[in-house]
Amino acid sequence: MDATTPADELQPTLQRLHAAWQARRPDLAQRRADLQRLRAAFAAGTEAMDAAIRADFGHRSTHENLISEAMIVKAELGHALRHLRRWTRPRRIAVGWRFWPARAQVRPQPLGVVGIIAPWNYPVNLALVPLVSAIAAGNHVYLKPSEHTPRTALWLRELLAQVFPPERVAVALGGPELGAAFAALPFDHLLFTGSTAVGRKVLAAAAPNLTPVTLELGGKAPAILAPDFPLPAAAARIAGGKWFNAGQTCIGVDYALVDAARRDAFVAELRDEVAARYGDLANADDYTRIVNDGQYARLRGYLDDARARGCEVVELIALEPARAQRERLFAPTLVLDPPDDALVMREEIFGPILPVRSYRTLEEALALVKAGARPLALYAFSRDRATVERILEQTSSGGVTVNDTLLHFGVHELPFGGIGPSGMGAIHGKAGFDTFSKQLPVFRQSRFAASDWIKPPYRGRVDKLIRALAR
Repeated sequence: MDATTPADELQPTLQRLHAAWQARRPDLAQRRADLQRLRAAFAAGTEAMDAAIRADFGHRSTHENLISEAMIVKAELGHALRHLRRWTRPRRIAVGWRFWPARAQVRPQPLGVVGIIAPWNYPVNLALVPLVSAIAAGNHVYLKPSEHTPRTALWLRELLAQVFPPERVAVALGGPELGAAFAALPFDHLLFTGSTAVGRKVLAAAAPNLTPVTLELGGKAPAILAPDFPLPAAAARIAGGKWFNAGQTCIGVDYALVDAARRDAFVAELRDEVAARYGDLANADDYTRIVNDGQYARLRGYLDDARARGCEVVELIALEPARAQRERLFAPTLVLDPPDDALVMREEIFGPILPVRSYRTLEEALALVKAGARPLALYAFSRDRATVERILEQTSSGGVTVNDTLLHFGVHELPFGGIGPSGMGAIHGKAGFDTFSKQLPVFRQSRFAASDWIKPPYRGRVDKLIRALAR
């Protein structure tokens, strides 16, 4: 049975969602009830979610599914439920003495219908975390999961149908053409998570409707290893940030910068770390596969390009080529000191290839980072506070973890979002609630007001009052 949503259903579905929202905007009690039901249904469906994701990838570590999908979504739901009452409360604003005795406040109001286009690399987390924020803010939601993880997309549709009536949350299934039509719908807000190239197309599709857009993109996230930081700890933490989900992570370490005197020792530490984590991949339950043949071929092409340029390519685990291609099993691989024009230094890798660049001075490393587009994430490794501050002050990125990798994503009160080519806007926790809310300013005039006096003719007492207020 073809589960694809017909393109001619998109507009009527959006209209149905919007009409229902206009008829009854979800109040605080409704939002809390929705999130509580979603939490219960999600907990009950975790095993089915794991099976769907593993089937879509060919194999993905169950433990990585639990960490990156189940744990993050459950924590986001719990965080929203704990703080929702406070988030929805109007916030009093001082009006200043010129407007006394009037009062003012900012009231968070829902926007209407939020569109969410989710990617394939974390197909549940990156669909449901923004959905939680949108529901918490009082919106209805239209979700478009990735076509590259079709079983997970069906699981999401079934899960959400258990929790929400179809006029509150709908799911559209389909490929790139349907995605393009989806992005062109007149949403009240649209969130897209994916590549920078597709993000440009989404922004262009939304522009005719003046749809506000939040883009969570990617880029080349560097790990800057200062000379004072211990190599064993750096190798362990960078390995986690690189080879989790086989590197298919938008904030995964894209390349590592290490002082030249320690480059070879760092490579040796990475080799030991990979061996301790994955062995020879004979039993590869803990190592995720590349999601499809196209992505696998793209990554092989990066290595072919590196070899053609004379770069040293170090495969940290030797695999039999036929098995590797058959299973889309791509070994953790290093490319040592590739030039700036190598594909692994020009393109976001999104896979288990780690370029390792050596530098002579920290200033040289910072210059390399600053010469590129601003990344979604940056990782600074140093025990020296002044060095860390120097890195933070001289670089721009969507978010930073110091002396580790990836973990800022999981802190719900930290806004998550890019800058420039790595995205715009922010989600998670209060930031996500605010993204999907209109911060409505409300000014309340008092019974007796100076504005009753300030009107033509501007003479006598009125003239003196205006001149006093303008001082």
